[in-house]
Amino acid sequence: MSKPVAELRGARNLPEAILVGDRTIAVERRAGRAPGLFWLSGFRSDMTGSKANAVDALGESHGLAVTRFDYSGHGQSGGDFDQGTISRWLEEAEMVFATTSGPQIVVGSSMGGWLALLLNRARRTKGDDRIHGLVLIAPATDMTELMLAQMPKKYRKLLDKQGYVDTPSEYSAEPYRITKTLIEDGNRHLLFGRAIETGCPVIILQGARDKDVPRDHSARLVQHILSDPVVFTVVPDGDHRLSRPEDLALLDRSIEQLIAERAT
Repeated sequence: MSKPVAELRGARNLPEAILVGDRTIAVERRAGRAPGLFWLSGFRSDMTGSKANAVDALGESHGLAVTRFDYSGHGQSGGDFDQGTISRWLEEAEMVFATTSGPQIVVGSSMGGWLALLLNRARRTKGDDRIHGLVLIAPATDMTELMLAQMPKKYRKLLDKQGYVDTPSEYSAEPYRITKTLIEDGNRHLLFGRAIETGCPVIILQGARDKDVPRDHSARLVQHILSDPVVFTVVPDGDHRLSRPEDLALLDRSIEQLIAERAT
C-alpha cells in the first residue's frame, strides 16, 4: 500500500511511503530503465548516506531506475529502532522490492549485504528471479553472530541480564543499542554452515582495514558461494565505510560491470 508520505506522517521531500504492518517505510524512487538499482543500507544507516547517493547518481547518469528506502526505526521511516529485527527489516525490504519492476541489481552495505542475500533467497524461493546481480559492500553476513563474537564479555552479561546493551560506536556520539531480541531473531536467518546459492553474479567489495566486518569474514562468504560467479575485491587501505571518492568510483565500476554483463 503506497500513499504520499505527507499524508502518512508529515515527512518532507519524500515522494512515497509504504505501510508494512504498523510501520511507515519512507521510499525514494527514481524512474528509469532496467536494470533497476535497489539499495539496502547498513545497521543504523539510512538512504541519504554517501554510498546510497552515489548509487542514485549512477542510476541518473545511466538512465536507470533506482529504489532506496529506510528500514523502520532508521532515517525518515517510522517505527521504534529498539523493536527492529532482521525479520522486520527483511519484510520491509521484500515489500519495497515488490513495488519495483523488471530486472534489478541489489546493492547492500554491511547489514544490507546480509539482507541482500536473504532478500535474493526469499524472492527466488517464491519464483521471482528478477535479481540480476548482487553488489555487497563489506557484507555483514550473519551480523548478529558477528556482533556477539566481537562483544566484550561484560556487555554480553548485560545483554543477558537486561535484554539490551548500549555499545559505543565510532560512527556516532550516541551509543548503539543492541537488543537480545535482535540477536535471537538473527538466529533464524543465519547463512553460514551451508552452501549459498545466489543464482546470479556477486561482487564483494571489502576494506582490508575494516574492523567491523573483517576481511576474513567476507572471505568466508566467498567460500560459501559455490555455484555462482563471485568477484572479491579487497581495498588495501579501505575501512568499513568505503566512502572515499576512490571507493565510490570502485562501487560505480562494479555496478557498471553487472550492467554490462546483462547487456551481453
